[in-house]
Amino acid sequence: MPPAMTDLLDIWAAHSPLAGHALDQITVDFLLPTGIYIQMVVPREATIQHIKLLLWKQAQSHPLFSSLGEMESHMFECVNQAAVHEELEDETRRLCDVRPFLPVLKLVTRSCGRAERLLDSKIGVLIGKGLHELDAINDQEVKDFRSKMFRLSEERMQQVQMMTCTEWLQACFSPQLEPLAGTAITDGLNDRPADLKVIIHFDQSQVRICSPVTRFPVLSRLQYIRTCMQAKESPHLTLVHTSTVKGMFDKEISAIRAVVSRKSSNPPLPLPPKRRVPTVSSVMCGVQVRAGLFHGTELLCKPAVSSESSGRSDHTWKDSTLEFDLSVCDLPRMTRLCFAIYAVMDKVKKQKSTKNHYPIAWVNTMVFDYKGQLKTGDIILHCWSSFPDELEEMLNPIGTIQTNPYTENATALHIHFPEYSSHSIVFPPFDKVRRLTGRGGKKFHIELKEIMERDPLSQLCENEKDLIWTLRYDCRENFPQSLPKLLLSVKWSKHEDMAQLQALLQIWPKLSPRDALELLDFNYPDQYVREYAVGCLRDMSDEELSQYLLQLVQVLRYEPYYDCALTHFLLERAQGNRKIGHFLFWHLRSEIHMPAVSVQFALMLEAYCRGNIPHIEVLKKQVEALSKLKSVNELIKLGTIKNARSKTKEAMLTKEAMMTYYSVLDPRCRYMDSKMKPLWIVYNNKLLGGDTLGIIFKNGDDLRQDMLTLQILRLMDLLWKEANLDLRIVPYGCLATGDRAGLIEVVSSADTIANIQLTSSNVAAAAAFNKDALLNWLKERNTGDALDRAIEEFTLSCAGYCVATYVLGIGDRHSDNIMVRSTGQLFHIDFGHILGNFKSKFGIKRERVPFILTHDFIHVIQQGKTGYTEKFGSFRQYCEEAYLVLRKNGNLFITLFALMLTAGLPELTSVKDIQYLKDSLALGKTDEDALKQFRQKFDEALRESWTTKVNWMAHNVAKDNRS
Repeated sequence: MPPAMTDLLDIWAAHSPLAGHALDQITVDFLLPTGIYIQMVVPREATIQHIKLLLWKQAQSHPLFSSLGEMESHMFECVNQAAVHEELEDETRRLCDVRPFLPVLKLVTRSCGRAERLLDSKIGVLIGKGLHELDAINDQEVKDFRSKMFRLSEERMQQVQMMTCTEWLQACFSPQLEPLAGTAITDGLNDRPADLKVIIHFDQSQVRICSPVTRFPVLSRLQYIRTCMQAKESPHLTLVHTSTVKGMFDKEISAIRAVVSRKSSNPPLPLPPKRRVPTVSSVMCGVQVRAGLFHGTELLCKPAVSSESSGRSDHTWKDSTLEFDLSVCDLPRMTRLCFAIYAVMDKVKKQKSTKNHYPIAWVNTMVFDYKGQLKTGDIILHCWSSFPDELEEMLNPIGTIQTNPYTENATALHIHFPEYSSHSIVFPPFDKVRRLTGRGGKKFHIELKEIMERDPLSQLCENEKDLIWTLRYDCRENFPQSLPKLLLSVKWSKHEDMAQLQALLQIWPKLSPRDALELLDFNYPDQYVREYAVGCLRDMSDEELSQYLLQLVQVLRYEPYYDCALTHFLLERAQGNRKIGHFLFWHLRSEIHMPAVSVQFALMLEAYCRGNIPHIEVLKKQVEALSKLKSVNELIKLGTIKNARSKTKEAMLTKEAMMTYYSVLDPRCRYMDSKMKPLWIVYNNKLLGGDTLGIIFKNGDDLRQDMLTLQILRLMDLLWKEANLDLRIVPYGCLATGDRAGLIEVVSSADTIANIQLTSSNVAAAAAFNKDALLNWLKERNTGDALDRAIEEFTLSCAGYCVATYVLGIGDRHSDNIMVRSTGQLFHIDFGHILGNFKSKFGIKRERVPFILTHDFIHVIQQGKTGYTEKFGSFRQYCEEAYLVLRKNGNLFITLFALMLTAGLPELTSVKDIQYLKDSLALGKTDEDALKQFRQKFDEALRESWTTKVNWMAHNVAKDNRS
């Protein structure tokens, strides 16, 4: 190597940002392409680029160094924590972030296309899923989607490169409406087979009866279930179940000896959850399979059920034919074939109901593939074992159509879709379907108006559905917002009705974006309906889209195919506005660990990054900063256990990249010179001359429920302001960023009610009953006109949060979950319990009031005066006005919560949870009756406020004892 190069390496190494820092060291083995092995000690927080510099300097003293050539022509490879080979193209990463499985780095010669490889590496690190994992997926739908997105991204970046600076700023930071890419459907459908047949083969099964001591049935093994779909000449969709197994049982441990040979690779059958199985003295288990065809949540025909798989003596599964009473020509495009495997319990004693079936596993698949072709060939579906509560028919149509990626322990169904003809059978394109339509409709009936004004949770009887369908053209002319109810009235098992609906959609008036959101619910899976809904969403401003982005990301779960109108819409709007792109990225990335959406969300993240390459570096800094916050948090937890706080402080100070990065909560600001406390970071906004910003990083808590609640509070604030009612809500920032991790914005100049009360009293037990504490606290911080403004702020915000917490059923409202700003604004934090899930102790509800309205709050509102004054009357009037505004938008709130049903939030798992909103808003009642109900709740909150003070006293005492 030339002397100049040697000197340069010395200079680079000496002036590295890591030089002179006391960092942890690690011994790494380096394998060179010349066959030379070098072992070296390097800083664990050094960048890959710095490590390569150190290695290059060391390699000068080893043989064959001259044959290595240029340093830049080489890169490192390693085996990562997932035991996957990884190329370290991005050399700005640190070794501790790479986290190789073993401390071994292999130096290899770079191949061509370095820029592309570097971009792939950055995107993989950024989205939290290596692109080599996507490359390895043997799924043509994935390949076609990536290819299409790659092409669109290239076109997008070519357009960006041709823009002037001003055009680029407008494109990135202002709303841009772009036309939706059309979905081309090729090949018509002329002659189609009349039916579809499904055959299930039970090749082998082992069942165990529980010991009388365990008093709980134990299922040991189901080898696998083979399901075949075959076309026959009969007029119905048919399921044929056939297999033969013989076995012998003894008294306590029983098994089935299968005729076929055991396959060791088959996983054991998962056990039914204990909570689902009653206590019994003697139980014998069999296994059955149920299959159903669904369009949304609508069961298209009677489910098909297999025979039982075991008995007390030799048991034979005899051939039996189970028919789906549905012709193939009547299958909707979005038909799902849903399976459930369940145990059958015999001799169940002391059981209130006669039900003796207990679900074990489920899985869903589409009947048509993403191209609209009727599926053919072999498919293996790995089942899911977690069942939502109270499933009808034990089938889970709302569940994902993705199979369980954890195949090792999953029950497998082997599906075979046979060839039906020499050419592919394709669902007919729209123009051919429309030929079946015929215009109908009768005169308008007054009864229709009452039906159309019902809330989304109201069920329609068959007579009402028939009336709506008969008067569908009257619905279009007089109640266009009633489209969801019309869709629920369509007989999706009749292709003539489907055709007429699709034609009607072409002339249906455009709905407002808020009304169109309901059409993205799982109940409306039809492709043309969802495309119509997305077309309505195009009228949204960027601000409005940001308001509903959380739900729009969640309803991607309802899309059976990756390439759909909603995916294109979200990507286009994200590419047109950096702020939307920022939050779309984090909403997707925060759930990338969830198996049901891992591939789908990774594909969208890749598409977004490729179409927004300038945004990658900004997002990369945020991802790195969050990684460091997580490591600091883990060190803090470890330091607390081992009392090693000095090491924790030193580790926090070495997190250099945290000194400057774009805030994840607000991508428009950049904060510098961080000063941190455990889980609490304060940023001084010196760059833009702003105030300090506090952020709490949580690692171990699921913040998505808080994020949803705060989103709804922002929406309530918006609706009130639209009605000229500003209730001074404080919807602070909250963002989930990963698996049980996220950030919460700290509201400045604020303190909790508990702290305010405790500082006014020397005794924790008495603090909660000091009604003057809060008013005195405000007086200390405000005088004269400022005090009057602060009390008005308190009055308005207290009214807003009283109504909001009542409507949303927010629980766990102790004195550390309610805060007050020095300017007077009251606000609530920590929304771990919503929709009426109030905490209880020893079977007694701890919260016995509909919302928090204590006498010390009234004391502030009335400025210390006794008796109910005019100020209190204004406060009550604010509450009633706010409540009526929310009632007018009740359908919107129900829709937004319904769109979150599959998000996996602990207190939002079924439609029954949303029923709380319908009751609290008194939907279905007149305004007069609803207001009467609210006034009763208001009086109850005042009358029972002493129970709140008792709870607060207990909380203060417990807090004082812990401190």
